[in-house]
Formats: sequence, structure tokens, C-alpha cells
Amino acid sequence: MTGFVQKTGFFMTNIAIFASGNGSNAENIISYFSGSSTIRVTLIVSNKEEAYVHTRAKALEIPSCTFSKAEFDGGVPVLDALRRYDIDFIVLAGFLLKVSQPLLDAFPGRILNIHPALLPKHGGKGMYGDRVHQAVVDAGDTESGITIHYINENYDEGDILFQATCDVLPTDSADDVAKKVHELEYLHFPEVIEKALKKAFPLSDGDR
Repeated sequence: MTGFVQKTGFFMTNIAIFASGNGSNAENIISYFSGSSTIRVTLIVSNKEEAYVHTRAKALEIPSCTFSKAEFDGGVPVLDALRRYDIDFIVLAGFLLKVSQPLLDAFPGRILNIHPALLPKHGGKGMYGDRVHQAVVDAGDTESGITIHYINENYDEGDILFQATCDVLPTDSADDVAKKVHELEYLHFPEVIEKALKKAFPLSDGDR
């Protein structure tokens, strides 16, 4: 797509975050990179106009935009927006639509997702948010966690980059599991994104 672009005399990697809901992970990622001279979150993209992530983006002075499912499926308007903001890498943070083939083709190996369970367990179509945590409890699992992975054309089947675990007690509710998983997300997701960027754009290693 845009590749790795030299801007204003130094290398800059621009991230777009795709989110469908509250946007707490998006805000955490933006905060993590706010002091970086070589990595920045440049755009928030959503499929829901009412998503609270837009409110967070406005407060943080990050542009945000919304596209319909049809526009995501076709890809053209989304790709046009990503080009306007010189986006090099996409991070999915609570994004509920399946990423379409045009986006996969434009960003090969440069779209990273976080799933709130230990894949391959509790993944697939319709498995997101509280549904995942309830499935963990219903299955009697003794642990859960996060999986950070690249995406492909299938739900939750891309190459796994990182996993972290948390204990699930017999007395835990889905809300209890969610709190533990969120802590792992906030702790690990930004750091794993940074490592993925260094791998995707090795010329930047000395500048970070």
C-alpha cells in the first residue's frame, strides 16, 4: 500500500486502528505511542457511527471515520482513506467485521488482531467480547487469556504472534474473566504491536 515512508527527515510508521465499540484498547495504544518520534496512530476507522471510540478519538485529536459493511467489503472507500493518511499498518482492536480481501491484499502481513481468549479455543464467527468470556466459563476452563495474531481470510486463523494467560477460578463469572483479560490486553498489546512493526519495517530499528 504506502510502504514505509520517510517523512520530515526521519522514518515514521502510521497506524490505523479499526474498532467497533468502546475503544479502550485504542486509547491505550494511542497513549503508548504518544511519545514516539517514529510510530503514531494517525487514524481511527469504525463500522459504527455511534461507537464510543469516536469520542475517544476526538478527545485525543485523532481523526476518525465510519464506513458501512458494504464499503468495507468493497474496500475502495476504506483504502482511499488509508492512502490519504499514509497508513502503513492496521491494528484491529475490537473490530467486529471480517476484513475483506481488498484490505488483505493491500496490507499483506500488516494487519494485527487481538482476540480475548487462547486461540484456537473460543474463536470463529460470532465469538467476540462477552460471548467469549461466557464460553470460557461454560466450558469450565481453568485459564483464559489473549491471542495477538496476524489475520487471513478466515476468522481467528492467522499466524499467532503472542499469547498471555490468566487463571480462571471455579467461582469466576464472565465479568470476572473479562476484567482479567482486559488487564492482559492493556499490558501487552501495545508492546507486541511495536515488536511487529520492527519486524515489518526493519529499517526503523535504529530509530526507535
